[in-house]
Amino acid sequence: MKKSAKLLSAVMAGAMVLSMAGCGSSSNSTETTAAAAETTAAAADSSAAESKEATSNTDATVIKLGTTVNEQDSFQVCAEKFAELVKERTNGAYEIEIHPNGALGDERTMLESMQMGTLDMGIITSGPFVNFSSAMGVLDMPFLFANNEEAYKVLDGEIGKELLGTLEDADLKGLAYAERGFRNITNSKKPITNAADVAGLKLRVMENDVYTATFKALDVNAVPMAWSDALTALQQGTIDGEENPINVIYSYKLWESQKYVTLDRHSYSTAIITMSNDLFKSLPEDVQKIFEESAQEAAEYERQWVADQEADQLQEIKDHGMEVVENPDVDSFRAAVQSVYDAYPDYADYIKRIQDALK
Repeated sequence: MKKSAKLLSAVMAGAMVLSMAGCGSSSNSTETTAAAAETTAAAADSSAAESKEATSNTDATVIKLGTTVNEQDSFQVCAEKFAELVKERTNGAYEIEIHPNGALGDERTMLESMQMGTLDMGIITSGPFVNFSSAMGVLDMPFLFANNEEAYKVLDGEIGKELLGTLEDADLKGLAYAERGFRNITNSKKPITNAADVAGLKLRVMENDVYTATFKALDVNAVPMAWSDALTALQQGTIDGEENPINVIYSYKLWESQKYVTLDRHSYSTAIITMSNDLFKSLPEDVQKIFEESAQEAAEYERQWVADQEADQLQEIKDHGMEVVENPDVDSFRAAVQSVYDAYPDYADYIKRIQDALK
């Protein structure tokens, strides 16, 4: 109504000027008439442009993307970059609507919703994916990668793409690997300098058999639970600790419930930009390509953001009173979890291929 009113006012103004022009000299009348016409045309053009913009926004296909993290987390950085790229490259035809803080459910629930087609997209930590594709569990094996560069080489290469492809049998489309990062142990009880120190602690782990097996091999009382539940359990002291990358420890202010951090880097955790496979297949081919390329670019952008932030975040963790063990006896951890590799012979082929790719 406001845009129509603007146009009507402009036309009336033009008409009034034309009427007034009829009372003046012929030369003034001609000039004034031309000016009035220009004013009316300009107003009409402006209104048409506004209407076109409104129609474009109204007609955009909205894609809902969920995460379980807060707005300070790297997943939010990734989601915002992805949304920006998709909107730009589709000329506004597709808009990504981000729902953080677990508003659309925990990670497993969101994956199930994508399967059923009731949720469009999510950025999901690697842990729950083994419940939808057993092959994905190989990425959760302890000490699989020595550094970020090794992880990127595998994930962005043939093996990583092949693993994403296994999700399609579960009606999920894996677009790209963003980053959760190397995971570290926090607890409220004592500093941990070697594998023996962690024995007996009650730690939250992701809902994933490989993670559970890894911490049971360390004689930990491993408690699988959703992250939202873990935060409450940490505050109430019903669990002693958890394991997560530095950016999570920082963004969730775990110093409020945890005293000690051990940088053992026991596992590299991805964050997969995931979509309902049925929805993906329904998109035009050129839009599918835009989604895939935008996801990869957003993932790489988020990885760099994590790297840029990590040193400052670690320092702030220390400044808030957390005691950080930066050089634990990693060899003792490696030795203690070797049984996990023996327990998963189905991953032997993938593990060999990963090791060969890193030579």
